[in-house]
Amino acid sequence: MAVGIKTTMRWIWLLLCLSPLTLDAQLLQDTAVLNLVKKDIDHIYNLQFAEAHEDYATITHAYPGHPIVYLLRGMITYWENYPLLHTSSLHVSFEDDMKQCIALSEKNEDKAYEAEYLLAELCARGMLLMFYDDNDLIMEVTPLTISTYKYLRRAFNFTSSCSDLYYFTGTYDYYREAFPKAYPVYKSLAFLFPHGDMDKGLKELQTAAQNAIVLRAESMYMLTWIYISFENKLSESLSFSRNLSDSYPGNPLYLEIYLRNLLIMKKYDEADNLISTAPDEQWNKYYKAQLIVLKGILQEKKYHNNKLAEEYYNLGINELSLYGKYGNEYSAYAYFGLSRISDDKRDKHTRKTYRKEAMKLADFKKLNFDK
Repeated sequence: MAVGIKTTMRWIWLLLCLSPLTLDAQLLQDTAVLNLVKKDIDHIYNLQFAEAHEDYATITHAYPGHPIVYLLRGMITYWENYPLLHTSSLHVSFEDDMKQCIALSEKNEDKAYEAEYLLAELCARGMLLMFYDDNDLIMEVTPLTISTYKYLRRAFNFTSSCSDLYYFTGTYDYYREAFPKAYPVYKSLAFLFPHGDMDKGLKELQTAAQNAIVLRAESMYMLTWIYISFENKLSESLSFSRNLSDSYPGNPLYLEIYLRNLLIMKKYDEADNLISTAPDEQWNKYYKAQLIVLKGILQEKKYHNNKLAEEYYNLGINELSLYGKYGNEYSAYAYFGLSRISDDKRDKHTRKTYRKEAMKLADFKKLNFDK
């Protein structure tokens, strides 16, 4: 498959969702329910699903049949069962909720509510695109991407009046210029969209990370990834990943992102302390598998215990193999580690084999812990 397909699809989704929308709309004018939606989203991000379901029930009672209730229910299903595999029966309800959100949004004919329904539709389409891509359902990705384009064009007609929307404008402004530079093969795709501004995009994302309510976590996550992968500014990335983990201590993905930053910056003592206190007995097998790989990096880099590191890497790869593309990133880290260990053993053939596998799985080849 082409380089960076997963990253590409997320970029496409962000392009599809980037447009600044007005908030002159039905649900978004209901302060009490809007605050509950914000609360519900925070509970979802912090993996507090009992509370998220309670919030959702109240929202559904207030706005039965509104597209947002299907979007929220789909989000709960997605994150409560993350990584959501196509082999899981739960994918059916997730897809049904997203498709119902889209269908209801398309039925709206009231111009006063157009932004609200368009926002819900684009988010639902974006989540479906990510789910299809993560599960290698390419036959689903292509038609959905094509059909979404006209909704993107409609979205350009709206203007921003909310700090949360700096997330969309910032992501677009940055990725429109940065992504084609990192992956020249996608320059032809970029020409379909107006030019952005990388510096402006970063400032907009920082504004969202500081002031947004609904999209604060997404803004911090985006900045963490941009600074570590595109900008190579590790201190900035660490700052946002730390804030993200501190804001959502119940989310193991955010903790592991923070740990990755610490390890790439060789802050081994801090990483060691966090790993030793991580409540991984509460985590599912996917999160535990990623933590195993991080433990391998720590053993290799801090303790120079290649034997134990090798055991962790192989175990992590084996566990992550159950999750398809969801496991690629951390499996790549493990293969890079096995390649280094093979090099220490002066086993050139095995080193090359592991290195080749790592390069095949990694979206960003330089993020490898080699140095």
